[in-house]
Amino acid sequence: MPPIMHRLPILIGMFLGSYLGWFLGGAWGWWGSFILSGIGSIGGVFAGWKLGQRIDRR
Repeated sequence: MPPIMHRLPILIGMFLGSYLGWFLGGAWGWWGSFILSGIGSIGGVFAGWKLGQRIDRR
């Protein structure tokens, strides 16, 4: 299991990515919001994972 400084940025990135995707997808209705929210979640997990690695190296 990864340390807390890996999990916390992933959780925050997933939340922010999902919210941003939901907000941007609102122009295409609930289906667009749902799809872009999922894509945003994946991007947020990746960004949080990279940030956690960067924090761990310091």
